[in-house]
Amino acid sequence: MTVSTRQQEIANWFDKTYSRRGEWYLRPVKAYYIFLELLKVKPEEKLLDIACGLGRLLEAATEYDCELTGVDISKVAIEKAQDKLPNAHIQWANAEELPFDDSKFDVITCLGSLERMLNLSRVLQEMKRVTTTNARFCFLVRNENTATWNIKKTLGIQNETGHQGAKSLQMWTNIFEDEGFEIVDILPDQYPLQKRILFKSLGLKKVDYRSVVKSDQPIEKANELIFILFHQVFFRF
Repeated sequence: MTVSTRQQEIANWFDKTYSRRGEWYLRPVKAYYIFLELLKVKPEEKLLDIACGLGRLLEAATEYDCELTGVDISKVAIEKAQDKLPNAHIQWANAEELPFDDSKFDVITCLGSLERMLNLSRVLQEMKRVTTTNARFCFLVRNENTATWNIKKTLGIQNETGHQGAKSLQMWTNIFEDEGFEIVDILPDQYPLQKRILFKSLGLKKVDYRSVVKSDQPIEKANELIFILFHQVFFRF
């Protein structure tokens, strides 16, 4: 399996980031429960987390008694995730060329990484190739129609080395539908809403990290978007 020069540059950026920052800048493990709940992950299902990083989603998924697999292009991330989760199958891989047989996984997650993929269409087709009939997918993607992203664009401070990108809600919707996915649900990223509950209550109110928090903000303005999808039109949760 190979990576292009540009992919290696992105991998090098992540290697340095994970080596210097470790886990301190990541959201807590409990914030990943919502993705697993939205997917209705069942015991003994096979779950693949693409761009798994340090394994936070996989760590949360250990409570769901499913078979865990993770891949990432950063070898530093893989080493750290393997040390933390010795019972999971975690390996280095290029998402454009997944090292798995056809129809292997029941569930795929890819959180905060699709906007960094160089050949997004190929990545999405690879995901479908390695999943079973009626597999479920959860993607967390960055929205370009936000004040934060517009400031970055105006000031020219996007992370070009790490291939940081963003697209609008409509653009993401069109991409997924054009690639043959059916969209089950779209929600705003839940972690900022969870943090808002804690902030407003001065930490006194308990947050249910497994339930959806309603937002009064238009979803088109959410910094990140959660998409729940599958690729068989006759399947329903």
